[in-house]
Amino acid sequence: MQNRPTYTVGSVDSALLLATLLQQEGAMRVTDVAARVGISVSTAHRLLGTLVYRDFAEQLSDRRYGPGPVLRRGAVQQAPVAALREVALPHLRRLVDAVGETANVLVLAGPDVRFVATVECDRVLRVGDRTGRALPAHLTSGGKAVLATLDPAQLAAVLAPLEADESAALERELRTIRRRGFAVNDEATEAGLTAVGVAVPAAGGVAEAALSVAAPTARCSRDRVPVWAAALGETAAAIAHELADTAHPGG
Repeated sequence: MQNRPTYTVGSVDSALLLATLLQQEGAMRVTDVAARVGISVSTAHRLLGTLVYRDFAEQLSDRRYGPGPVLRRGAVQQAPVAALREVALPHLRRLVDAVGETANVLVLAGPDVRFVATVECDRVLRVGDRTGRALPAHLTSGGKAVLATLDPAQLAAVLAPLEADESAALERELRTIRRRGFAVNDEATEAGLTAVGVAVPAAGGVAEAALSVAAPTARCSRDRVPVWAAALGETAAAIAHELADTAHPGG
């Protein structure tokens, strides 16, 4: 039995309660949220906005709010992902220093990718922190890089929900990704954002992970893409090597 702690942070408790209600009870109106959680309508608006931003909720066409991707979609293995994040962060910082743009590490979770760590560059105009967010794997650079490594049965499960023409186009793109070793997201997930991604070689119990460099499209000239891809490939190899050493010390 869990008792309410005396040190509960009100806004955090309300947000967690709201996320639980959306997961268990489905779509709700703002006024319903205010009544169920015991907060004002304006506070309900702010909480819902934050949950939408973090993919715990999404606004539906009828203006209600339902559970978002984090509450609906595939889970990730916590222990390997925690190890991946710990090992990857120093490498991401060095990558950001080298390329001058924001870098991410992400893992495949069902048909999506989940961002598990971000290191932002220090430019005024930059791509922000994506940690915790989930996006369709077939649209993101890192997601496509991972999809290109899957066996036919795994890939078929991801392609199954897509329309026939979209699936065929993706399969053609994946063949190109396998040949050149990196993937590109050219404003497929967000207007004005371009990203380059590579898969992280499986090591240390971590599979189906990727790295990406994301930048404002205006700064992403064609000659920079192979430079970023090369830096990403070196970083991914270094992370995989360190993960293997961590999993098998002295081996």
